[in-house]
Amino acid sequence: MKVSLTAGKSEGPSQLNAFDNALLDAGIGNVNLIPVSSIIPADSKIVELPYIKEGSMVNCVLAQTYSDKADDLITALVAVAISDDFGCVVEHSEINKSPDDVRMEAETMVRYMMQIRDLEVKEIIMKDKSHIIKEKGVVIAAVIFHEGSERT
Repeated sequence: MKVSLTAGKSEGPSQLNAFDNALLDAGIGNVNLIPVSSIIPADSKIVELPYIKEGSMVNCVLAQTYSDKADDLITALVAVAISDDFGCVVEHSEINKSPDDVRMEAETMVRYMMQIRDLEVKEIIMKDKSHIIKEKGVVIAAVIFHEGSERT
């Protein structure tokens, strides 16, 4: 299994349009996202997000947040912890909290998930996006599960 981390941000005339635009910004706006729980399969490889054919059904762990209050700082983040066996994912989002604090919270949560499973953390990888609201904005961060594909 291949796994990619991605993130996007955008504004739009509505919450739905801002969300769609953020997905496009993250490179996953033309696929169907299927939410899954937060386990990375054993022997997964983390790679750059490849082209995924439009309309594909794609498993993901998705963090998102929205605000329509000017000057709000919104942040979405995914954190992946890897062990020799398998891994865990945390999705986290906040409004008006420093991105560094959001990252620290996510790291604490994903380390806890590994600890209760008796897994030794070998590596933690995070992807986040922050945005200061102008009118209506969304940030997303996602872990995408795929086999990878080429344009045809």
